[in-house]
Amino acid sequence: MVERLDATFHALSDPTRRGMLAALTLGEQSIGALAEPLAMSFAGASKHVKVLEGAGLVTRRKVGRTQLCRLNPTPLAEAEQWLKQWETFWNTRLDTLEALLREEQP
Repeated sequence: MVERLDATFHALSDPTRRGMLAALTLGEQSIGALAEPLAMSFAGASKHVKVLEGAGLVTRRKVGRTQLCRLNPTPLAEAEQWLKQWETFWNTRLDTLEALLREEQP
């Protein structure tokens, strides 16, 4: 799980890949369609898709000469679950701080 989480956060660290994931929320798209709004070559877009695919965020299939990509949200859910533990941690800490500050007020 840790290696998959590392791959997910690595893939999400790039704004181009985040943009591609956002585009895929609308449905399956070709690599060419993903590249178009980014003014990127097919080869450049394909490299980004490979990173997303390696992280399990995207699945790819061929239809003739077209490579279609589809979003796989499972790794995002796993990342969210991991982040939730830190949300609980910080909420507890901030609640404690708030209580201490209220005690000090006259």
